[in-house]
Amino acid sequence: MKIRQSLIRAMALGCIMAVSATHLVYADPAAIVDGERDLLSAVQAQWAKINYELDEGQRAAAFADLSKTTASWTTQQPKNAAAFIWHGIVLSSQAGAQGGLGALSLVKAARDSLENSLKLDPKALQGSAHTSLATLYSKVPGFPIGFGSDKKARQHFEQALALNPNGIDPNFFYAEFLAEEGERERAIEHLQRALAAPARSGRELADNGRRTEIQNLLTILRAKS
Repeated sequence: MKIRQSLIRAMALGCIMAVSATHLVYADPAAIVDGERDLLSAVQAQWAKINYELDEGQRAAAFADLSKTTASWTTQQPKNAAAFIWHGIVLSSQAGAQGGLGALSLVKAARDSLENSLKLDPKALQGSAHTSLATLYSKVPGFPIGFGSDKKARQHFEQALALNPNGIDPNFFYAEFLAEEGERERAIEHLQRALAAPARSGRELADNGRRTEIQNLLTILRAKS
């Protein structure tokens, strides 16, 4: 069994800035107080670099390295919901890159981290934990292999959209889920909402990549009419 490669793409919740370094650059979470946003930006930027610029064969190891930073971040700031969200995202991405049965432990750890973030602040990062959890529930195999659940996926997608109804990411991921469920017309509706989402300053790489994915899925769904 292989955890779907689409987990990497599904965790693409955006990036803040581009980085030029080839190797990972870690910030010390203990040193971040007023500079918390800098650490968030650094993690998001490094995630984007790995996901969009590295060869597929390099991504699992790179995400594993980045998870050390996000794990340290959650330890140093145990009440920071954003830290737990991004630790979950990185672990999910590592699982998607790694594949195989070994990835199941990673997605379970990702789920736990995302659930921790919801306990701290369900509205953090515009409900990104709900979007990420929904994606995990929709992509991970169900019982007895994994914890996947279409019912829970739908519930979390709906909660994510309640918090961020015009967001490019929750609309796209919900559309992908609806397409897999055979709800073609609703999927197209949410893809159109995703395309109409306003551009995000400093997140051009994420927006451009997402819109390409939206257009690709729209093409596939419209071809089925």
